Amino acid sequence: MSKKLSIVRFKPKPEYFDEFVQKLKLRHQSDLAMTDTKIMITDNEVVGIVVRDTEIFSKNVQSGVEYLDTVRHMLQEYDPVNRHTIPLTGDLVE
Repeated sequence: MSKKLSIVRFKPKPEYFDEFVQKLKLRHQSDLAMTDTKIMITDNEVVGIVVRDTEIFSKNVQSGVEYLDTVRHMLQEYDPVNRHTIPLTGDLVE
């Protein structure tokens, strides 16, 4: 079965940084569609890295938007086009 790799960059407001990391961890742990997950942090960004089966990916996109709506107030906008996330998704070559 083919898989998709998604990398999503978030820029939490400084006062929400740790809380946002905890919420993202819970999201990754609770979503069984995510077969492999990692969270990376830098000085001012949180990066979510997720592997999903391709068939599940398209179904899972909506729940990702719904999740984002619950934490959007914690995030800074990157710019008017990307807004609160910078996503990158593609086919995983194993």
